[in-house]
Amino acid sequence: MPQDTRVKICGLSTEAGLKAAVDAGAAYVGFVFFPKSPRNVSIVTARSLAQQVPVGVAKVALVVDADDALLDAITESVPLDMLQLHGHESPERVLAVKARYGLPVMKAVGIADADDLALLDTYQAVADQILVDAKPPKMAELPGGNGLSFDWTLISRRRWPKPWMLAGGLTVQNVAEAIALTGAPQVDVSSGVEMPPGVKDRAMIAAFMTAALT
Repeated sequence: MPQDTRVKICGLSTEAGLKAAVDAGAAYVGFVFFPKSPRNVSIVTARSLAQQVPVGVAKVALVVDADDALLDAITESVPLDMLQLHGHESPERVLAVKARYGLPVMKAVGIADADDLALLDTYQAVADQILVDAKPPKMAELPGGNGLSFDWTLISRRRWPKPWMLAGGLTVQNVAEAIALTGAPQVDVSSGVEMPPGVKDRAMIAAFMTAALT
């Protein structure tokens, strides 16, 4: 298992949660700008939190099919290192966002079965990073953060030219197995370190980090 796995703690919305993630050694911290999510934050809150993130920890804004007006508002106020597109953005939209904002773009790709794998190649050609996530159920309101995983053997030891991150239903109980099966160099967790939903738990974050890094 890789000893240098990088962990992203996503859906942070409080100073306590942010401090827990940073103290535990997270490489990325994520802020969600999606009103339907229990992790949604205002631009004002995200700005305040982002200003407290130490140098060396990447600050990521997660958006879902956001238009330029929203992205303009976010990027003008919040100091960011990366944009995460978690909706149905086309490859052309990914390129347009990269060009407009001059920030690295991570594109989330939902996987349910082998038929979805081709999208990974499509998006890795245009995005700076790929987030390999579980495809949400058809009627789900959230594109991610649903606590669902997918069959990790579908991407077992797959390699792409761009950096990539594994997400979807990861918890302290299964993250080590997920890394061992997929060889994921990076992992993303949100609901797996919450109690109750939307509220990050310091002990769960610390335990997840330990499981992912050992």
